[in-house]
Parts: sequence; structure tokens; C-alpha cells
Amino acid sequence: MSRQLSTVALQVMWNRLVSVVEEQAQALVRTAFSTSVREAGDLSAGVYDRQGRMLAQAVTGTPGHVNAMADAVPHFIRRIGIDNIFEGDVYITNDPWEGTGHLHDITVVTPSFHRGEFVGFFACTAHIVDIGGRGFGADANSVYEEGLYIPIMKLMERGALDQTLIHIVRGNVREPDQLVGDIHALATCNEIGHRRLVDMMQEFDLATLEEIASFILENSRRATLERINALPKRSAHGEMRIDGFSRPIDLKVRVDFEQDHILCDFEGTSGLDRKGINVPMVYTKAYACYALKCAIAPEIPNNAASLVPFEVVAPVNSIVNAVHPAPVALRHVIGHMVPDTVYAALDKILPDTVPAEGAGTLCNFQVSLRPRTDDISDPDDIAARASARRSEVLTFNSGGSGARPTQDGMNATAFPSGVMTMPIEATEHTGPVIIWRKELRPDSGGEGKYRGGLGQYMEVGAVEGHEFDFQAMFDRVDHPARGRQGGGNGAPTVIHQDDGTPMQGKGKQFVPHGRRVMLAFPGGAGYGKVEERDPALVRRDLARGYISADMCRQRYGFSQADIDAVLEAVRCGEEIQ
Repeated sequence: MSRQLSTVALQVMWNRLVSVVEEQAQALVRTAFSTSVREAGDLSAGVYDRQGRMLAQAVTGTPGHVNAMADAVPHFIRRIGIDNIFEGDVYITNDPWEGTGHLHDITVVTPSFHRGEFVGFFACTAHIVDIGGRGFGADANSVYEEGLYIPIMKLMERGALDQTLIHIVRGNVREPDQLVGDIHALATCNEIGHRRLVDMMQEFDLATLEEIASFILENSRRATLERINALPKRSAHGEMRIDGFSRPIDLKVRVDFEQDHILCDFEGTSGLDRKGINVPMVYTKAYACYALKCAIAPEIPNNAASLVPFEVVAPVNSIVNAVHPAPVALRHVIGHMVPDTVYAALDKILPDTVPAEGAGTLCNFQVSLRPRTDDISDPDDIAARASARRSEVLTFNSGGSGARPTQDGMNATAFPSGVMTMPIEATEHTGPVIIWRKELRPDSGGEGKYRGGLGQYMEVGAVEGHEFDFQAMFDRVDHPARGRQGGGNGAPTVIHQDDGTPMQGKGKQFVPHGRRVMLAFPGGAGYGKVEERDPALVRRDLARGYISADMCRQRYGFSQADIDAVLEAVRCGEEIQ
């Protein structure tokens, strides 16, 4: 006779599952080879029931990964077949349409067995540095050029590793040790999650996850619907224009608040781009749902049931619903702009709720280093070239986030992705790249009652004897973040070489020996009218170097005497609150 668990016990187990998947994610951070995982946290981890429904996600990770991965596990069940799932199996894919949006994300799914019975799945995703092909960038004309494709398949069957797959992977990528190491780290972190799940099931004497799954999903569904039912039944439109690759891209959305769901319809959005900035629907859905959830139900845990009431549709072969074989390597550049587009609509329905626009997309770049190829005769130069080596270095960086209705925006903070800005030391450790400068960019946050977050300055070069290709992945060059409710725009992205040679915001570009790339990342926009900003906050920003004396005078109306008083106080060591 089966016993019925108390509500208290079920809630304890729910919290326990969240802890289990967080430990799973931290195991991946500790064991991964790629700096994108170890330093930036570009990953996700989750636990699922037998039907492939996500029960809990790790706090560590990105919405684009975890929300897309929520849809991925049912694809694994369908492709592998329920009768072909065995204890000791591990499955793998980087399919952009059945995974998380591009070939550079590898998803690993592991079935979990307890007492010989199949009870659920653990899944995790990590961004890897290289997958072959043209490399990580926007230059490809189809997904076939973007790298090695791994269909949903078995990495391990009953504990036996598929060595043929490993040989194929190693033979097609530029950093084989890193990639194979990351694959093993992904499989290992799922195993850590499985062990902790078994510990919990033994502690509570559970044979299956069915009762706890029903409790989690039903409570999450009901709580989300209660939030939606309390909203005004209205519709609104939002739109945003961004740089694109060779032409501007228009993102358009209509948000409908219905009785039992919220609809986001991207009708009117630009069509496919010929280069790799297109977005599979799974990634558009992930970030649209994230935007809605942050605004409407942020306290409700993220799982399959709390995501169901959010419906996202877009025309096939629009840039936010790209189908195979569209190039999609930089799907994040457009996908990370989806939340601010949704918020442009939400601001009309729910005023004083959503932030101003921020940098949106990550300010990432990849450097492909190699020995210099120009003619040289100096013995020291020849020796430096002889000691040079090929290397791929990927670094994650952030512009500023938009100001919020009651607070300033966050400096150099990635919204909506949530990944961390990588330290210089970790970047330089991975290859012969030199980061000559990395600091906050004063005056880059848009003015307003609340100021936008600051972007960053970076200056990038290579160790003597190297030249490199610089793979740019930026936006906001021509279309900076827009203020909300009267706030000012953030500063745009700026990119050029140190000799003044202009560079494009996207695409692979050659940088000769001795040259550096000069970068100014965008700031977030301001919120509210600048006349309403507390003068004490302006003085604080001036003292901290967040704004210049010119901006203090021109945008905030301070007199020269007021500015001099603040600067004198700083020179005297007085703290400006």
C-alpha cells in the first residue's frame, strides 16, 4: 500500500530538487575546460520527470539555455525511443532546433534510474569555444558552414563511451582537448545530479518522482495562472530597431493578456538575414518567456508548468523563427533583444514595472591567433614568430543594463542573459592574447531620474609574434539603447583599431601584427525625466567617475561651482554618499 506524502514533505523535496540541480551546475563550473563555462557561467542544468517535463532548474545558468532546454528533453525521448533508454546511457546533441539554438551549445541528457527503474532525466548545456566550420561568428551563409553537427544520439550506451563519435569530434574542431573535456564534464555533472537525487529518494523512501512532479507542476501552474488572471485584459505593441549584419533589423511584437495565458506574436518582424544572426524559435521562446516571467511572476520557480501559460508565435522564416538550414551561430545577438522588445509593449499595459532598454546582447568576441605572416628580417621578430602558436580565445563581456523604475541600471551587467563578465586573467591564461585595458566607460549610461548602467572600455592585442582574426559579435553601433518614460539613450558601441582603422560590429576581421582593437561597449538607457533625478545621486556619480564634469553640467544642470565642490571633496578624501 503506497503512502501519501504530506504537503510539508513535498515542499521540502521541491526545495531539495532545486539544491540538487544547483550542485549539478556547480559541478559543471568546477570541471569544465572552457572559460565560457568556468568563468562566465554560460550553462544550464535541470531535472525532468519521465515525460521530459522540467521539474527544477539551477539558479546558475542562462534563460536562453534553461528555457530552451525545457523543450529539448522531449526531443531526446522521441529520437532515442522510450524502449531504447537503458541504465548507464548518456545522450548528446548540438542541434540548434532541438537543442538550444546554435551548434556552439552542447546539450547532454542522462536518464536516471533508481532501484533498477527509470524515474526521470538530468540535462545540462554548455557553450563551447569551438565546433569547427567557420568558427564562432556571423559569416556563414547556412548552418552547414557553421561547424560540426551532432544529431540526438547516444554518447554512452549502458556505460560504454562511443569512441567513434569522440574521434569524429576531435577531428573536426580547433580545440579538441577543450571540447572533449567539456563533453565529459557535462556527462559528469548529470551523474552528480543523479547521485543526489537517489540520496533524496532513499531518504524519503520514494520509488518514483510522480507524486513530487504532480505537486510541483500543479502548484506552479496554478500560481502562474493566478498572476495572469489578476492582470488587465489588454493588448499592446512593442518594437525595436537594431543593427543587424548588413542592414537594420526590426523586431515587432504584440502582447495579449488573456484569461488563462499571455500571447507574444512577432508578426511584422524582419525576415531572415543571409548571415548567421538568425534565431530558431526555441531561443526566441526562451527569452520571450523569461521577459514575461520576470515582469509578472518572478517569485514562482521556473519549470515546465510555470512556462506553459506563455505562448510565443512568429512567422516562419522571420529572423526570430529561422528554420533549417538558416545560419544561426550568433542567434544570441538578436535573441537577447527580445526581452526589451516585449518590455516596450508591457510598459504600455503595466507602467512603472519594466526597465529601460539596456545593451541587450552580450559584448562577446573571439580572437583566432596564429604566427604572424608578414615579411620580417629582424632576428628577434623571427624568434618571436617561431615561438608563436595557434589559439582560440573567447571572452564574454557586457554593456550596461537599463535603468529600472526605482533604481539605476547595473554597470557592465548582462541582461537578459545573466552570464558573468570574464576576468582578464582568465582570458589571457587561455591563449597569447593581451587585454591592455578594461574599465568602466564614463557617461555611457543614459540620463534620467534613474541612470542607465555603464558600459566598458576594452583594448585587445596579441603577444609579440602573433597576428589574429577578430570575430566581432556586437550590436548597438547604430541603434543605442532607448530611454523609457523620458529617460535618455545609452551610448552606442564603438569599435576600431588603434591606428583609427574602422571595424564592423559583426564579422571576422583581420588585425595585423602589432595592432590593437579598441572597444567601447554600450551603456544602458535612463528611466524617467532627468529633472527628477536626486542631486545627491548626481554628485555621487561625479565623485565615482561614472559621469564627467561636462555631462554633469550639460545633462544634469549643475553649476561649475557645484562640480568643483564635489571634485575638491574627492581630492580631500571625503566620501560622497
